[in-house]
This record gives sequence, structure tokens and C-alpha cells, in this order.
Amino acid sequence: MTTLTPVLTGNWDQPDSFTRAGYERGGGYKALRKAFGMDPDDIVQAVKDSGLRGRGGAGFPTGMKWGFLPPTSPNPRYLVVNADESEPGTCKDIPLMMANPHVLVEGTIISSYAIRSNIAFIYVRGEVLHVIRRLHQAVAEAYEAGYLGKDILGSGYDLDIVVHSGAGAYICGEETALLDSLEGFRGWPRLKPPFPAVAGLYGGPTVINNVESIASVPSIVGNGPEWFAAMGTEKSQGFGIFSLSGHVTRPGQYEAPLGITLRELLDMAGGIREGHRLKFWTPGGSSTPIFTDEHLDVPLDFESVGAAGSMLGTRALQIFDETTCVVRAVLRWSEFYAHESCGKCTPCREGTYWYKLMLKRLEAGQGTEEDLETLLDISDNILGRAFCALGDGATSPVVSSIKLFRDEYLQHFERGACPFDPAESTLWGGAK
Repeated sequence: MTTLTPVLTGNWDQPDSFTRAGYERGGGYKALRKAFGMDPDDIVQAVKDSGLRGRGGAGFPTGMKWGFLPPTSPNPRYLVVNADESEPGTCKDIPLMMANPHVLVEGTIISSYAIRSNIAFIYVRGEVLHVIRRLHQAVAEAYEAGYLGKDILGSGYDLDIVVHSGAGAYICGEETALLDSLEGFRGWPRLKPPFPAVAGLYGGPTVINNVESIASVPSIVGNGPEWFAAMGTEKSQGFGIFSLSGHVTRPGQYEAPLGITLRELLDMAGGIREGHRLKFWTPGGSSTPIFTDEHLDVPLDFESVGAAGSMLGTRALQIFDETTCVVRAVLRWSEFYAHESCGKCTPCREGTYWYKLMLKRLEAGQGTEEDLETLLDISDNILGRAFCALGDGATSPVVSSIKLFRDEYLQHFERGACPFDPAESTLWGGAK
């Protein structure tokens, strides 16, 4: 399990990995030729057999999602790639698109062919201009080589890919808000049903998948679903990119089978920075309940992390050592969610606002223990009652931090100030 699986990241060390020539040198676009020799339904079945689950956080089986499309519709079918990566700590899709954009392009072509779509959209967060430029270059190179456009490689299949820049809103990572943004409207989540598979972009049947999900398709087609399913665990099959950031010796992207543990990843990453120890960490980004050093050996797969009380999410492992004030960290995350709430529903709009105000007061040592119960009560009124998952995600660090670090909250009250020395805490901008 400690062995890395450099598939999507296999060519990142090549200086021309982002070019078509560099990608083809490593076998790029061979899977596309193989796919055109297959029936589209057989590709869908292969993705189902592989066990590939959505790599954007929810973990829903990708092939099953494709199978939800109605067999007939008066409207065109669409494939939309969700590249609006913007959650704190999540940083896998942007480097993937930067270093190896052609694997996403090839995956988009194969996936579009499989679901019988003739137009695909890659929705990219607008701030990452360097990634947008690289994607435009990759798409242009694919057109030049005959991988896009009319009668691709003589197959009779037509496809166009549109790279669309978002306006920079976290809410547009929610799939229906993304669709509204693509259509030119304000990015607000839609009421479901109808689900996008039935009535999505421009009212047509639509599949929406994460970058890493679509980028995994060429390797599944090229090597076979059994090859992919042989990695990972029984119910969380395949490999994934684990993003280690924070107080770790060698932060970065570690592509490994699902089911690997943080202890194993830290061993490969050189451990916690010298002279310090692990205090808490996130298994899937800031919207997942936090873990402590007691969870070092929890297998990082969907079932095991869920059973331990959190979510695998985007495998964004934010590592914090003992110099970090957990209250301050939760405050910063809550400020983000309050800022990014679209305001459509009351629980999220009001709840995240009060999170921000109360945590700021608590972090300064001006609160009381009763305020902790108020925070938990606010969380109960957000969780399961918000219009989309943003509100639910915002409750995760608050509830889990009070559960695991209640004593640290109490220390703030007892001292009348944060017990952590700003000169020691890197979260405060200290030197250490």
C-alpha cells in the first residue's frame, strides 16, 4: 500500500509534459483510438466495472452517473467538466491541468463519445489564468491533430470542446450553480429534481464530472477496468491524488491507491516539520470534519473515513502541528464560507454569518462556554436544511473542533485571550 501509482502524475517531471508531443510520447491518445473501436455502451460498462467513483468529493460511481441519462431526448446531450477547484486545501486539479492537460482532453473526448455527446465544456475557475491558457493550448493542439472537430480519426464522431472561465465564486463548484453560470446567469444552486442527467445545461441531459474523474478514463480504457479495480480497496477502487499541505516536510501531490493511510503518506513526505508533532488534519479539505493523531492509521477510502466520522472528500490533507490554534483555524475557514455563501437560503446565509461573528469573539477569549452550545445549535439548524452542500460543509470544522478540542476553546475563556503565542504560531504569521 505504500507504493505510489504515478498514472495521472507519471509525466509531471518532463519539461514538455503539457504539450501534445510530450503526452503522445508517453502513450497519450492511444486509448482514444481504442475507444473508437468500442461501442459507446461498452465504454460506460467498462467505467462501471472499474469501480471509478467521483473524485470531486461525493464519491458517486462515475459509470452509474453516466447511465442515468435518458435513452431519448429532444435536446442535445452535454458533458461538463467541473474544474472550479476552490475549496481551502484542495489543490489537485489545478496542478493536473497545468502539468498534463492533454489527459483531461483525451478523457473528455472518450467520455463524450461514451455518453453520445457532441459538445463538452470545461468550466475553469477564472482566477487560474495560467491554467486556462494551458487548457486553451491543449484543446487547440487536439484540434490540429484531428482529435477534435468533425469525423475524429475517421470514426464519424464529431466533438467540440469549449473552455469556459468562471467569474470566481466558490458556489459554482456546486454542479447546478455551475450550470447556471455556464448559461450566463448568477451562480445559484438549482432545486432538484429534475437532476442534471434529465434536465441540465440548456435543459438537455447533462453529465457533470470532476477533472480527476474524467482524466482517469483514458487509463481505464487503455489498460482495462480490471487493472484499475485491482488497486485501492474493495469498495473504493483505483488510485487518487492526495494533496499534502501545511506543516509537512515535503508538501505536494502524492498519487497513491485509495486506502493508504496518512501515516504512510507522511513517511513518504518526510513527516511533520522538524521539531514538531501532528495536532489535527483534514482528510478531504476544509469542509470535512477534522481528524487528530489518533486517526493516523485510518485507511483513506470512502468507507473507512466515513466510519471514523469524517469524509474523504477531495483528499486534501491539510496538516497542522501543535503551534496552531484550532479555534483560529476554524475561524478562518468560517470566514471563507461566510464570504462565499451565495445567500440564496437562510440557514447558510445567516448561519455562516453568525459562525464568523461568534468564533471571532471566542478566539479573542471574550466568549463563554454557553456560546459553544449556541454554535452547536446553529450547526443543527444549518445541517440538512441548507439549499446545497455549502452549508453542510461549513458545519464540519465547527462541530468536529468542539468535539475534539473543547478544552482548547475553554482555555480561551479562562485566559481571556488566545493561549497561543502569535510569535510561535505560523497561522498568525509567526516565524516558526
